[in-house]
Amino acid sequence: MKKDFSLLTVALPSLLIAFPGFAAESEIKQRNTDKSTEVISDILSLSEIELPATNAELLTQQSAPSEVNPETEQTPSDDPDISIEAIGEPENLPQSTPTYVIDQEEIQKQGATSLADILKRMPGFAINDVGHGADIHTGTYYRGASINQSVFLINGRPINNNVNIYHGGTDLNSIPVEAIERVELYSGTASALYGSSAFGGVVNIITKAGYGKPKLSASAEFGSLSLNNQQVNYGGSSANVKYNFSFERFFTDNRYRVPVGAANRDSQGFLSNADTATSTYFGSIGLNLDQKNSLNLDVTKLSSRRGLIYFGFPLQRDRLDHDGLNVGLSWKTRLGNGENSNLTTSIGYNQDYFSTYGPTGAFYRTGALDTQQLTARVEHEWKVTSNDKLRWGLDLKNTDLTGDVLSTDPSRIAKNETEDKSLFNTALFAVNTLNIGENFLIDLGLRQSFDSQFGNYLNPSVGLRYALTPIVALRGSWAGGQRNPGLDQLYVYDTVHGWEPNPDLSPETGSTWSAGVDVNFSENLIGQFTYFGSSIGDRLGVIDGKWANIGLVDTNGLEAALQLKIAAGWSTFLNYTYTDSQIKTGSEKGLQLGLIPYSVLQSGVGYQNAGWQANLYVTYNSGARRSIFANSSDKSTDFAPSFVNLDLSGRIPLTSNLGLTVYLENLLGEQYERVNRIYSPGFTFRVGLSSNF
Repeated sequence: MKKDFSLLTVALPSLLIAFPGFAAESEIKQRNTDKSTEVISDILSLSEIELPATNAELLTQQSAPSEVNPETEQTPSDDPDISIEAIGEPENLPQSTPTYVIDQEEIQKQGATSLADILKRMPGFAINDVGHGADIHTGTYYRGASINQSVFLINGRPINNNVNIYHGGTDLNSIPVEAIERVELYSGTASALYGSSAFGGVVNIITKAGYGKPKLSASAEFGSLSLNNQQVNYGGSSANVKYNFSFERFFTDNRYRVPVGAANRDSQGFLSNADTATSTYFGSIGLNLDQKNSLNLDVTKLSSRRGLIYFGFPLQRDRLDHDGLNVGLSWKTRLGNGENSNLTTSIGYNQDYFSTYGPTGAFYRTGALDTQQLTARVEHEWKVTSNDKLRWGLDLKNTDLTGDVLSTDPSRIAKNETEDKSLFNTALFAVNTLNIGENFLIDLGLRQSFDSQFGNYLNPSVGLRYALTPIVALRGSWAGGQRNPGLDQLYVYDTVHGWEPNPDLSPETGSTWSAGVDVNFSENLIGQFTYFGSSIGDRLGVIDGKWANIGLVDTNGLEAALQLKIAAGWSTFLNYTYTDSQIKTGSEKGLQLGLIPYSVLQSGVGYQNAGWQANLYVTYNSGARRSIFANSSDKSTDFAPSFVNLDLSGRIPLTSNLGLTVYLENLLGEQYERVNRIYSPGFTFRVGLSSNF
């Protein structure tokens, strides 16, 4: 752990010393908005307006503006001197914790093939994936919290279902990357707005909307491990209608040699059963009814077939079929004169069908989970006074789960069953932001839930922000939370592991907190530094083959995010996260929570000019504890070794509308252990063509 802290103390000053002077084409200004400091740029990003590519944007997350004008937003146009007024989708988010954003341009630079690829570049995330198109077992942790202890949204609607175990976690491959406009990451009092289970944070995936003349973009990519990926996007607007449609087809066999002792190693020495094939569809249509009212419909469809490999030893041959459908309809209206009051009403439908199946010697097993959710949300955003903003509303969610369990194993036949369960949840929420004086604000949040399974519970939150000077601001937050067990953990037998359900499970309860400072070191260097922590009791786990509440986990950590504009066309970033998630009770008392590395560092430098791009990314991972499905020779205290990974991406313009893209991954060629005896493939490459018409 000490060497991880020393890495941070060396890396951050080095970054500052390496670039003592620099110039930038865009002037970054400071302004006081609602008595708080934010940073803006005079020049629109390429995601906002089309211009010849002459400047590199910051490679990764940036602090989102504290307020977006609810009247209008800047929309793309073929004329750089023209901005189009449209009813936008502003987020009046609490300012007491940072909001990190990765936009469409950065997603393209990274060559991301899934949401997991996007998130791994953001501060606080540790993602233990197998590779391209990683299966549903991708281990995703944000600030020490698992994927099911965070809330995932698409355009503000939940996509988490009420299924929590291996074949029901939120699928980070379920949305076509080509359909994503940006990804936003919140924490703190934002949990009052979107769900009490957000111990980690809230990930909001904002999809593209069509603007301007109709445009068709397409890409085709091929590479190592039999990878092939085709994407098509068509979008535009006409009069009061805007539309966008995307399709993505992805395949990789993920078959490569792995060392002796690796999980899922077949008799020929290859990683087995790691192939992935997905087809994803997305469409959205928006209609501006008049100057105060707009409607928007979006639909996402997923069909995926893949192998499951995170079951450890011996070789596993289980397969997973996952089909998903998400539909949302929202109506936005400006009340009164449209300046101080906005009402949003949305309804959604989300279905996830998971089917796992596979042989076990002479026997066969299958488990199917069909989850269907209906959601509704009414939200009012009201600027009560110039110093008082209120965001409040009502959430409704009904979940139906059908679980089928079938095994031909004589020892398990008695467990065969079909479960049909329903759950209804209602929540009232409110976050009030008060500006006190010139430089101080406070966020007060409440979320009152009414649950048909676990009764009524209240989760409060509070956040503070104080601008010491025009360039330094202090902030802090605290939020209480509750994460309820999944319907499958309560009622459905797990045929793969042999885990029994437990209808007497209690919710995980606890709180999260953070404290930090935002610093504008100069016109071109921005830093955000955060101490974070959480305490989660009644943690869910498995004891003697049965789900149970097994204890308490306390997490403490540090998070640093730096963005630097080096010179015209150049930019760089550095993210570092230290996470100490310590088990406080039970047989593993005092150990780090499994699969969570102490330290993760992401950094990169990029150059962009006249359509040419080159971006170098470096990742350091301190290694995670091998805690589950480990080799019999592994101890519960064993950690995977640390590793460093280098990736290079680039774009070469062939014509004004056609470019050659190249991604070289793991340049060092080291076959390091990602997690739990799962090894990387070594050096891989991807080459493709991208076009716009």
